[in-house]
Amino acid sequence: MEDSDTQTHPLLTPLNQPQQHQINSAVFTAKSDDIPPINGASDFTREFLIESKKLWYLAGPAIFTSISQYSLGAVTQVFAGQVGTLQLAAVSVENSVIAGFCLGITFGMGSALETLCGQAFGAGKLDMLGIYMQRSWLILNATAVILSLLYIFADPLLKLIGQTIAISEAAGVFALWMIPQLFAYAMNYPIQKFLQAQSKIMVMALISGVALVGHTFFSWLLMLRLQWGLAGAAVVLNSSWWFIVVAQIVYVLSGSCGEAWNGFSFQAFQNLWGFVRLSLASAVMLCLEVWYFMALILFAGYLENAEVSVDALSIW
Repeated sequence: MEDSDTQTHPLLTPLNQPQQHQINSAVFTAKSDDIPPINGASDFTREFLIESKKLWYLAGPAIFTSISQYSLGAVTQVFAGQVGTLQLAAVSVENSVIAGFCLGITFGMGSALETLCGQAFGAGKLDMLGIYMQRSWLILNATAVILSLLYIFADPLLKLIGQTIAISEAAGVFALWMIPQLFAYAMNYPIQKFLQAQSKIMVMALISGVALVGHTFFSWLLMLRLQWGLAGAAVVLNSSWWFIVVAQIVYVLSGSCGEAWNGFSFQAFQNLWGFVRLSLASAVMLCLEVWYFMALILFAGYLENAEVSVDALSIW
């Protein structure tokens, strides 16, 4: 096998090669030795607490990051409900149906990096993490260009599937304003998988927490205080997502990721088709749950008092 193939495909690299780079750049390093034999309840309790501490060191910030990011849309819907019933229905349909469909695809495709970055990190090929992230950026942004057609034609598509005229037109206008959020999705998820592979989860949690606090304040200011309505919702929601993206990029470019980031490279343009296939397979596995919830929102539009039904289901 040629060296170029090994360099491009860390999955083909033996895992028993030196891993000093992994130890130096990892934020969290578990004990290399296995746990001692469990001979009683006290041993079990001790080891359970030790392993739980290691788990929550990683899982706690990751959970907080996910909750904070998914709460951005929920906060917008809450303030939209104080503007008006039609505005809440428009935000709910756009956020849960149009953006929800696209989020499922971009999140699923971005999750392909979990496998590749994890294998590259374990094999000590830290320089490939940045290459994989850039490659995923290319593919997801190209996908976002295609998905933007859903935003552009949201009004006639919603009418076609039976949504009321009022909701379809309002959601269609709001969808046009939310196109920047789609490209923020395409940038955000590859960065997250890149950072997660290095256990750099605290910075992700901090950025997401700051974004949520700022999003809540500015949503109140623009939507209610200044009475910008849906326009204010679009400005704040787009800005909050791009704040997360830009802040994470600044962190990566600052040199905090060591050998995992060596700058932009033309190597990201290699093996794109194989990366696309892996990304699509990952998207199919992970986005079905999001699409199931989207279907519930659509079916609610066929009920009597559709605005109330959609609003109640979205808040739930």
